[in-house]
Amino acid sequence: MQVVKHINELQLILNKMRMQGLTIGFVPTMGALHIGHLSLVEKAGQETGFVVVSIFVNPTQFNDQSDLSRYPRNLQKDVELLAPGHCQLVFAPEPEEIYPEPDTRQFNFGSLEQVMEGKFRPGHFNGVAQVVSRLFDIVQPDKAYFGMKDFQQLAIINEMVRRLEIPVEIVSCPIIRESDGLAMSSRNMLLNPDQRKAAVHISTTLFEAANKTNGLNVEDLCQWVVKRINENEFLNTEYFEIVNSETLLPVKNWNESGEKVGCVAVHCGKIRLIDNMKFEVRSA
Repeated sequence: MQVVKHINELQLILNKMRMQGLTIGFVPTMGALHIGHLSLVEKAGQETGFVVVSIFVNPTQFNDQSDLSRYPRNLQKDVELLAPGHCQLVFAPEPEEIYPEPDTRQFNFGSLEQVMEGKFRPGHFNGVAQVVSRLFDIVQPDKAYFGMKDFQQLAIINEMVRRLEIPVEIVSCPIIRESDGLAMSSRNMLLNPDQRKAAVHISTTLFEAANKTNGLNVEDLCQWVVKRINENEFLNTEYFEIVNSETLLPVKNWNESGEKVGCVAVHCGKIRLIDNMKFEVRSA
């Protein structure tokens, strides 16, 4: 496995791989890797001939600079985790390599970016679109792999690829959870022991809520989830919404067409955690 920091070196290697007839799989990350990331790498290794993992904490997607400074970074540990698996190349650039000049592009994703994360993190998805499109231009992968924990981000990236006509297949991969149900996240390592114990209450509540679709209407269930999570002294719900999986618009009643997903953001101390779960109305 190679670790490169510069675009020209990366592209020389990838051009050689393409000349050998290999397809390129790409897993973009911000580092602080965990089993969830490794599952994306494994999937990429199963489906493509050469796997690139980028490790880059993108400054343009943080609307809160304190959040950016707190974000965990440990390149050596990340490389050690990747070494035994399917990753053949780690791309770990510095910000000036990705942005030799300020990226002033403005994306407008309409209602997709105006709800949930977009509502509470203004500018976040513009930064996501900037860095992902930039990385796609650099790597030119055949397939790119993203986890469904960042459900809204996945919708934004799919729309960006469609609009910009980028020739890449986006592969969505299931949420990987800790043994107690907490969705795996790089931010979990920032939780102290009491917060970590409390954080599992988020997924526990979502699992319980998913079994209440026949007993409560949408509005009452949303209120129940928020109240239930906030009963824990360490947790404060920023939002919980049940949305259409394609439009991301809030669902008003269970009879509406389309797949329904419950999405939540919760503050556990200063750490912000997100999760989501599919909601189905079961026949009586």
